[in-house]
Amino acid sequence: MPLRVACQMDPIERIDIAGDSTFAILLEAQRRGAQLFYYRPQDLSYQGGRLLARGSTVRLHDVVGDHVTLSDPKVIDLASQDVVLLRQDPPFDMGYITTTHLLERLPASTMVVNDPAQVRNAPEKIFVLDYPDLMPPTMVTRSAADVKAFREKHGDIIIKPLYGNGGAGVFRLGREDPNLNALVELFQQTWREPFMLQQYLKEVRGGDKRIILVDGEIGGAINRIPAADETRSNMHAGGEAVAVDLSDRDREICNRLKPELIRRGLIFTGIDVIGNYLTEINVTSPTGIREVKNFGGNDIAVMIWDAIEARMKGG
Repeated sequence: MPLRVACQMDPIERIDIAGDSTFAILLEAQRRGAQLFYYRPQDLSYQGGRLLARGSTVRLHDVVGDHVTLSDPKVIDLASQDVVLLRQDPPFDMGYITTTHLLERLPASTMVVNDPAQVRNAPEKIFVLDYPDLMPPTMVTRSAADVKAFREKHGDIIIKPLYGNGGAGVFRLGREDPNLNALVELFQQTWREPFMLQQYLKEVRGGDKRIILVDGEIGGAINRIPAADETRSNMHAGGEAVAVDLSDRDREICNRLKPELIRRGLIFTGIDVIGNYLTEINVTSPTGIREVKNFGGNDIAVMIWDAIEARMKGG
């Protein structure tokens, strides 16, 4: 029997298929004969002990401008699906957290990837705090005095929202930058949560590696080079993806993470490494699959489905 696969994601009509990892994952599922159903996070509801989703049957085409056909709109019980892909983009807010609580109520016969409880418990910039020896000097705070002391100690720092993504809201504060107080006030007024400080790593000019791990194993990597006038290397912020080889330190970091990723059931993970330092562990909707393949690397979508099928068989 073909797998029944539902995907919770942002509007599929608007994605850029050239670099969209969810599209690559769904395309591989379709190649394997899966029946695909698509719905948005806001179309999820819990009624009478059942988790329902309002969406459509989906057919994909690897053609820019004509990549998706939606048909047969309906409401389904997600318990009828073999796999649910949790692939909406952050922000990792209460709306996102609520969907993880709802998806957690599905029976064991429906596999959610990544595991919703573990996604909830492993925000990108929180999970990484479990590995302080792998990270650059880091602080999580809401205190202006803490920010000043951290900059005084480390000189050149990065400040970023704790639950942001895609490089949004990431700022560099040099030792003499007069905007520190105003920027801290802006963060305090915009977000109720603490924010993250890290020592600026000059190695970022040579790139920020995105390493993709599939069930704890290295799937591939790309290097994201920031634009000349940018601190951020994220591709959403104009970073350029280039091919890259992994160093011994990269592999050491991956090997340290592997047991915990497997234990948590985090099948698809993307980590960020600058120089010798781990900066983030991305588990919500990691990207980079298509870029790795374009540079001659593994077809990571194939690896992901191999891992899902192995887990479904108890492997």
